[in-house]
Amino acid sequence: MSGTGSTRVVIYYRVPEGSADALISGYHASSAALKGTSGLLGNELLRNAHDPRRYAVLSEWEDLAAFQTWEAAKDHRGQTAPVREFVDPDPRPFAVYEVVASYSA
Repeated sequence: MSGTGSTRVVIYYRVPEGSADALISGYHASSAALKGTSGLLGNELLRNAHDPRRYAVLSEWEDLAAFQTWEAAKDHRGQTAPVREFVDPDPRPFAVYEVVASYSA
């Protein structure tokens, strides 16, 4: 067990019927725009196993400060523009978690 100090950010998306391809291509475009972002360790696009209209992006950051610095930067909105139309505000559009402990298999 170890405390890594990294931060995970989850952004929730909901797509209308037949729009999954638009979200997926938007995810790839946003990820390409984010390449080289200081403090970003990576991200994943996840689909809800029980509701295929709901997705989430899980990104991993070196620490909370790195995420907050990026989020406050003017480029942040442009980098994520390709997926913004699909953000699901219900009940919250995103969540930020700091890693307290972890295990590796």
